[in-house]
Amino acid sequence: METKLTLKLDQSVIQSVKKYAETNNRSLSKLVEDYFKNLISETEPHRHFSPLVEELSGVISEKDLKNIDYVSYLEQKYE
Repeated sequence: METKLTLKLDQSVIQSVKKYAETNNRSLSKLVEDYFKNLISETEPHRHFSPLVEELSGVISEKDLKNIDYVSYLEQKYE
């Protein structure tokens, strides 16, 4: 469930982070949420991945990783 949160920040910080969010195709709300999740994960014992890693997880199946030819193809492609 999403809930509205009001924050008071320095105007120059808000302008800078809005530009950063736009450049990185993220909403300001998503940046704040990800930051808070990161803070929480530092104190909790579970492992937390960056939003980019979470977004990319599952792109390659375990079956593909077991295929040596496919792994070699990817290694050559991204060298």
